[in-house]
Order: sequence, then C-alpha cells, then structure tokens
Amino acid sequence: MDLESPSPASESRPSKAYRTTLLLAYQSFGVVYGDLCISPIYVFKSTFSGKLRLHEEDVEIFGVLSLVFWTLTLIALFKYIIFVLGADDNGEGGTFALYSLMCRNSKMGLLSTPHAAHEHLTAYKLEPHLEETRTSLSIKKFIEKSQTSRLVLLLFVLLGTSMVIGDGVLTPTMSVVSAVSGLRIKAPELHENYTVLISCIILVGLFALQHYGTHRVGFLFAPILISWLLCISGIGIYNTIMWNPGVVRALSPHYIYYFFKKAGKDGWSSLGGLVLCITGAEAMFADLGHFSNLSIRIAFTAVVYPCLVVAYMGEAAYLSKHRKDLQQSFFKALPEGVFWPVFVIATLATVVGSQAIISATFSIISQCRALGCFPRVRIVHTSNHIHGQIYIPEVNWLLMLSCLMVTIGFRDASMIGNAYGLAVITVMLVTSCLMFLVITTVWRRSVLVALLFTVTFGSLESLYLSASIAKVHHGGWLPLLISLIILMVMFTWHYGTVKKREFEQQNKVSLDRLLSVSPSLGLVRVPGVCLVYSNVTNGVPPMFAHFVTNFPAFHRVLIFLCLQTLTVPKVPLDERFLIGRIGPPDSGLFRCIVRYGYKDGRLESYELENQLLLRVAQFLQQEGGRGSSTNGAMSVISEPCTLVVGAPGGADGGPKRVQFKGVEAAAEEELSQEAWELMEEREAGVSYMMGHTHVVAHESSPFLKKLAIDGVYGFLRRNSRSSAVSLGIPHSSLVEVGTVYRV
Repeated sequence: MDLESPSPASESRPSKAYRTTLLLAYQSFGVVYGDLCISPIYVFKSTFSGKLRLHEEDVEIFGVLSLVFWTLTLIALFKYIIFVLGADDNGEGGTFALYSLMCRNSKMGLLSTPHAAHEHLTAYKLEPHLEETRTSLSIKKFIEKSQTSRLVLLLFVLLGTSMVIGDGVLTPTMSVVSAVSGLRIKAPELHENYTVLISCIILVGLFALQHYGTHRVGFLFAPILISWLLCISGIGIYNTIMWNPGVVRALSPHYIYYFFKKAGKDGWSSLGGLVLCITGAEAMFADLGHFSNLSIRIAFTAVVYPCLVVAYMGEAAYLSKHRKDLQQSFFKALPEGVFWPVFVIATLATVVGSQAIISATFSIISQCRALGCFPRVRIVHTSNHIHGQIYIPEVNWLLMLSCLMVTIGFRDASMIGNAYGLAVITVMLVTSCLMFLVITTVWRRSVLVALLFTVTFGSLESLYLSASIAKVHHGGWLPLLISLIILMVMFTWHYGTVKKREFEQQNKVSLDRLLSVSPSLGLVRVPGVCLVYSNVTNGVPPMFAHFVTNFPAFHRVLIFLCLQTLTVPKVPLDERFLIGRIGPPDSGLFRCIVRYGYKDGRLESYELENQLLLRVAQFLQQEGGRGSSTNGAMSVISEPCTLVVGAPGGADGGPKRVQFKGVEAAAEEELSQEAWELMEEREAGVSYMMGHTHVVAHESSPFLKKLAIDGVYGFLRRNSRSSAVSLGIPHSSLVEVGTVYRV
C-alpha cells in the first residue's frame, strides 16, 4: 500500500517557522538580556555593602545564593516568562500594552478615543475569552463610573512608565561604573577619579553612537552577550568545583530561613541590593514587540537562566573560602589567566546592556508622545526595515547629561545600586497590579486566580520594595526624584492637551451656521485644496471659524483632517483612512480621520497628501456608484483610487493622466466628474492650515491650575517642536491661525 508523501511546501513551512524562531531567539540576546546578564558583576557586592558585611559566615553566603536563585526563578521565570508574556497587546509588551488592553475592553482608560467606527478595526477584535464574570463586571463598572479611579489608574501607569525611563539613566551608570571598577583589582593605586573619568568617557561614547541606530551594530550584540554568558558560566563551574562543590545545597529554600534567622533585620535590609539580580527582567516584556513569545522563552529557559544560576553559584563558592573579597567578589573570583579577556568582555557587555534600556526608553517615550502624554520631540527612524528602531536626539543628550551627573555625583556603585534597585522593583510591582485587572477584565478569569497571581508575586516584590525604600537616604531618593519630574511632565502635558481638546469641542461651530452666514461675510472660494488640521471630529473647529470671520475666503476643496492615535499598537493601512462628506455636494467639504496605532509612524505631509486625496477620490467614486451623496456618513477607504482622469484635457484630447509620486494605483477606471475636479484642484495647489494656539488658564482658575497650564504646560509647549515641524509640513504651504484658548 503506497502512502502519500507530504508536499515540499508542507515540509518547509514548519522548518521555516523553527528557523525563524531560533533566529529571533539568537537576536534577542543582544537586545533583551543585556541588563539581566551583567547583574553578577554587582549583586553580591551590593548585597554585602551594608550591615550584612558583619555576617560573613557560610550561612549568610549560602542564604544570599538561595535568595538569588529563587528570586530569579519566581519573578523572572514564573512571573514574566510563563504568565506576563501572555498578556501581549497584538504582539506588543510593556506597561502601555497592558493599559491599552484594558482601554479597548472597557471604558477604564483616559487615553482612549471613543468613536463608533473604531470598534470595527481588526485590532479591536480580540480573541474570544470566557464569559464575563459577575466580579469582572463589578470591577469594570466601579472604575468606569469613578473619574477618580480612572485618574488614579492613569497615574499608576505613568508612574511605572516614568520609572522605566529613570532606568535609562541608572542602568548605563551602574553597569559601566561597576565594570570599570574592576581595574582597581589589578591597579589598587589607581585613584577613584580616574575610574570616574574612564566611566564618563565610555558613557559619552555610548550616547554619541546612538544616532547611528542599533541596526548598524546589531550583529555584534548577540555574540558579545553569548560570549559573556559562556564566560561567566564556565568560570562559575570552575569556581564551584575548585572551591566548594557543596554550594549546590544552597539551592534549597531552607537556607533562606536560616539566613533571616541569623541575619535578622540586617538580612531584610540587604534585599535592597539583592533585588539587582532581576534588573532587566522587565525588558523581556517591554521588548516583546521586536521578537515573539516563543523566541524569548526559548532563549531565557535554555541559555540565560542556567548560565546565570551557575555564575552566581560559582561566585558564592569562591566567597565561602575568601570572605575578605566580598566587596570585589566578581573580579576577585576570576582565575588569573582569564582576568583581562573577561574584563574586556564585561565592559562590552555593559555597553550592550545599556544600549538595550536606552532603546527601550526611546520606544516608551515615542509611545507616550503618540498618546498625548509627552511633549513633541524629534523622532528619527534609523532603520528602513524595522520601524521600532528609533533615535530621539533631545532625549539622548538629556540621558547622557543625567548619567554623567549621577556618575560624578555618586561615584560609589553601592549608592547607585540603591537607587537602581528601587526603580526596578517599582516597575515590577506596577506590572503585577495591572495584571490583576488584565486577568479579571480582559481574560475574564476568576478573581481568585487574579488574587493568587498578585498576592504571590506582589508580596515578594513588596518585600523587596520595603527594603529599597529604607535606603532612600542612601541614594534611593534619586529614582524617586527622576520619576517625579518625568511624571509631572507627562501628566501636565496630558492635562493641558485634554483641556485644549475640551475647549475645541465646546467652542466648535456647526456647519449649518457657518454656511448660513457665508453670504453676509462675502465668502470667496479660491482654487486649490486646503487640509485643515484639528482635533474636532464633528462640526467646524473654532480656529477655522476665527479665520473665516477675519479673512472670508477659503479653497474650493476643504478637508477637515483629524489625526488620532488609538490604544492599539498598529492600525492596518487598509483601515487607516475614515472619510465622509459634510455639507451639500456642491460645497466641496470633506472630513477625514486618519487613525494610527501608538507604535505606528506618522506619514510625512507629502505622502499623507497623496494617500488622502486618492482615497477621497475613491470615496467620490463609491458615492457616485451608489447614485446619492452620503452627507455625514463616513467610510473606510482601503485602497488608493485610480490615476486616470475621465475627462478631456490631455495633450492628445484623450483622458488626462494625473501622477501621484509614491502611490501605486490598485486599478484603472474612469473617474467621475467630481473626482476629476478634485484632481484638478489638487494641481492648482495644496495648502495646510492649523492653529497656532496659546493655551492659558482662566482668570478665575485656582492657583494650581494656573501653575500647571500657564507655568509648566506653557513652558513645555514653548520648548517642544511645533505641530507643523513634527508633521513635516512645508513652511511655504502653511497657514497658521493664531488663537487664544482660555481653559
């Protein structure tokens, strides 16, 4: 009996998927795990830097090793790898991904953009889950009905985000300073000022290279991290066999009990340094958008986790026989013959680890900016193939200055470690709390399951947080100060933006009223097309009404354009444009909503102009096919319209071909008369109109509101990039209407 052999296509498909997953797992070493893998340099040093240095017996050393092992296992492996990676938002991870999931499943968020048409987006259609429980509905209704609860939830999310941005300052500083301090092992007479100077030079070089983009050196990152992991695991095995093979017993959790029994309060205080063993674990979730769940899980469980455990085990074995070397345990534990090669690899590994958090900071700030929680900054895309690889010059140089100030001001890696630990554990606790809402309201699981997750991991993280807070006066105040400043900037910008949009909604003018007063104003229609940018999705923005009453003329084709960022990572191109007609057919007035995800890049003005006008023409084609106008109704236009104008005007008297560079036509067919007129007006010229608004608090406003709007928000607006510059609008075609909004 002959068996039917599988087709080559069916054989190659699984093997191709395996190869892709393994390739992503390989690449993740250079992007995701840099921070986590360099922790062995400073964990034991930071843990024994306080009063715990008085306890240097085997019980304390083995207890610290047991704590490191179980912290890595419970938080990094169980919490992030098994559970949190499953809470992705269409493949994206991070604090905002959890928040956007909740925003789309309920009205708990303050950043969501309500519009009935958005519900039909592909990204809004979530996978079917269990039926909603009574507890889930109760939690939703409580938060949705309470404006205070929604505000607290947003502040909680922004707190976690600001702490991650604070990591962008502390990670490079802690990593580089700890690696460079290894020089004093071979050169004890080297003054501290020289190690600080070398650290500053490395930091300046690191940030100076950022504008080249990570893709140019990406192939170097993974080999460096893999070499580093092989080094520390090999040395760990050597030290374990050489000094104390019995250290393997410390993996038993009962050593944790003995540790706290003997060390007491000093053992609890040391947790502020021990938490550094999981720095970078949150990057596995934050950088999920660049890879896949499976690739990150494979890389961590198969390589990173066992290598780190072996490295910590070897260092503990060495310390059990050399207790006097606790303050330089990592470099002291290196065999004499491999010190300098490992030192060089360690320095390179710290650069890779720093690069990962810097790139993550750029990505997070880009998301915050897109959702209206951060001032407008310049975003440079450093790769033509991977949109997520970006560079933000203003943020880059501010990070560099902050790192230099921390390096010069603190000097001591132990104090920097106290600050670093508080920032890291705060982000993890925020994630655990948000996961409670995701499990109950998005996954619709039992509240007992959510409580079990949150209590198990949250209690452990709270224990570490309490120890870190106790070290506020020893450097722990720094991340609090950084996060407070960033939180104030983000929330004030969001508050000012919301007040500006509320003013525009409250003072918008109805189209009927504008058309009714047109004869008395003596309105003149001039040739061409004008794109009017505003945040108003219905009616006429007050800025345009102000313009018309003072200068009664506008173009024959007027398109009110609203750019919206939704709480989804990406909006497919074929669902991006929502177009409708406003007013009578002969008025030439249209409205377009261009929808972006928080990870999408904005189209440049010329490309947006081409895409928009082609889709408006197709809308007119569809409307003509229906034989009636659709005043007020809006349609999703998925493909650009044709390029052949169905009216005389060509050189040979035949159809006139209108070219739009950079846009491919889906098909060729004759355009309707109105669509042809649109193309003709486009050739007459396209202008852009937007408001140059000055937002001020009302005279009767409370002092805090005046301080927020007139002081902080006004300062940020004056020192951030203008909307026209951010959108790439040519200055020669721009009409700015000056207005004052009293909110």
